[in-house]
Amino acid sequence: MRNRFAVSIPALATVLVLSSVLHAQTAGQSGAAKRPAGTPSLDLSGVWEANMPGLPWATYSFSPNIPPMTSWGKQRYLSAKPSYGPRAVDDSTDYVNPTTGKDVGCLPPGVPRIYIQPFLFEIVETPGRVIQLFEFDHHMRQIFTDGRQHPKDPDLTWMGHSIGRYEGDTLVIDTIGFNDKTWIDRGGLPHSDQLHVIERIRRPSSDALEINITIDDPKTYTKTWSGYRNFKLRPTWNIEEFICADNADYNEEFINKSGAYNSPKPSKQQTKPAKPNK
Repeated sequence: MRNRFAVSIPALATVLVLSSVLHAQTAGQSGAAKRPAGTPSLDLSGVWEANMPGLPWATYSFSPNIPPMTSWGKQRYLSAKPSYGPRAVDDSTDYVNPTTGKDVGCLPPGVPRIYIQPFLFEIVETPGRVIQLFEFDHHMRQIFTDGRQHPKDPDLTWMGHSIGRYEGDTLVIDTIGFNDKTWIDRGGLPHSDQLHVIERIRRPSSDALEINITIDDPKTYTKTWSGYRNFKLRPTWNIEEFICADNADYNEEFINKSGAYNSPKPSKQQTKPAKPNK
């Protein structure tokens, strides 16, 4: 009896060791298979070029319609002097393109306007973060997809603070924390620091990208409104270097007078308010 019992102990120990090893391996495999938080569930990566043929308004805006504005918004809109759109004027105060095709103001377009700039952009997806690389003046935007929330008191910036989440075949981006130095589009649509932008990005086919944009800014607009932008994949293209300040007509004097860099308040142009075209 003693001998049989003595033999059983090492046999039992061997079984327990093997069981533990097997359990550890199974746990390790299970952990490896588990997707880290924020891992992309769809592929949006690539170099993209705007694809809005036959739509004249798409050269300067996200929608052919002018959204209804508050009195504050109307005042800002009528004081803007854009370089593009139906209200374009020669003596523009556009902070990016102060005069049509002649000068480049070189201040950041902001979001969502940067999608309208006639340059490529690239999407790079990583676990926990989506990066957008814009050819225009090499602007970069990061969208956090790791589950974090917006800061309670975000710094007000040109591109805002962006968080995102994957919903089926769509990346939903939520952005707040904008300063009010930019326009929504190239046609002079204004916004305040209460601007809240929601983008829904999906890839309906391998060579197409759709971005549906919702604008919520109660200080500027009487209701939320939406627009969109379509893009086509350029699989053999790369983001090239474009440095705005290298432009031969770089208007440094315009920037210095704009107040955008030396004042926490909105830029105050030394111009007379423009009247809308009838």
